Amino acid sequence: MGVMLKINGESHEVDVDDDTPLLWVLRDVLGMTGTKFGCGAALCGACTVHLDGAPIRSCITTVDSIGDSAITTIEAIGASPAGRQVQQAWLDLEVVQCGYCQSGQIMSATALVADNKAPSDADIDNAMSGNICRCGTYARIREAVKHAAAAHAGEAK
Repeated sequence: MGVMLKINGESHEVDVDDDTPLLWVLRDVLGMTGTKFGCGAALCGACTVHLDGAPIRSCITTVDSIGDSAITTIEAIGASPAGRQVQQAWLDLEVVQCGYCQSGQIMSATALVADNKAPSDADIDNAMSGNICRCGTYARIREAVKHAAAAHAGEAK
């Protein structure tokens, strides 16, 4: 069955069952492997993408639930001002250790920075709570989010 999806500003018709998780469409059908499989139960955040700007877990989001909403993946997050600032902060503060969770971390951080130009530690902890980093780079992630938010706020002036 053909399903039409708007991903990273482009329309894609995919021939999958309606209950196919978005993660598998992205990775296996469209070859967008930046979004990672972690737990398959929406507990780790590795599969985070944006649906109309809001972070969602693509491992449990079926393609039939998306409708006309716009999907953004890690492959295109740098095209947004907040995403560009988050990616730069990740580099500037050397956040990444093993890197496996980082696409999901960046997606969650970008949604926060886009909506909150001065997030508190509690705001950051809340927004990032669904993203697990097995290497434990949480302190660097928090600092990078603050760095990106400050840069994004300065860019918006």
